[in-house]
Amino acid sequence: MKKLLLLLCFIIAINTIAQTEANDKKAILEVLKMQENAWNNYDLEGFMQGYVKSDSLKFYGKNGITSGWQKTLENYKKGYPTKENTGNLSFTIEAITNIDENSYYVMGQFHLVRSIGNADGVFLIIFKKIEGEWKIIADLSC
Repeated sequence: MKKLLLLLCFIIAINTIAQTEANDKKAILEVLKMQENAWNNYDLEGFMQGYVKSDSLKFYGKNGITSGWQKTLENYKKGYPTKENTGNLSFTIEAITNIDENSYYVMGQFHLVRSIGNADGVFLIIFKKIEGEWKIIADLSC
């Protein structure tokens, strides 16, 4: 009887963990979808709502490391000054992997369709649950 009870507890625990992870991944995908929509409406401030609004944010791109939410936004505005430059963004998500209870890394591709020439690349971003919301705390895009 004890073995059956332990097995039942184990199954319940595994199911709870799997359900929590599924919910986390769904919420992270919703943030990424919000970012796509904001970008495609040339709303860079809206796009940045997916990032933690903190000086601790790290963005690593072709120009090196940028620290901080405001500086990252300024770089986006400088690099994408018009709707023609932003074009239409879509993500291809390759993996969403749990790091610990409140953190995941996401690996994928970005695709920009633009009249001035398309752009594609890859990214690795780290999401952390902060005050009940999933936010990007680090972004490596190239």
